[in-house]
Amino acid sequence: MCLATPGRIVAITADDPALPVALVDFGSVTRTAQLLYVPEAQVGDYVIVQAGFAIRRLGEAEARETLRVAAEFADAPGSDPRSPSTPTRREVTVL
Repeated sequence: MCLATPGRIVAITADDPALPVALVDFGSVTRTAQLLYVPEAQVGDYVIVQAGFAIRRLGEAEARETLRVAAEFADAPGSDPRSPSTPTRREVTVL
């Protein structure tokens, strides 16, 4: 399973106008993504990136809501595998 989080386009290079590449900021990391599937994307737009390709543009409201929900999941009890509240294999009971 893949979890796609929105990233914001901070720059676009068009060395090859047929294959523009965006620099996408995901908050803690910045990656490049080809804009082949969303050629209308512009600096400031939010996109979903899969395997190095921006595959969908998002409106700012949808992107912010998605990021808010992802942050809630990240803060949920047991979401950190290093957390002592996360059950280990020995503590899980299989019925």
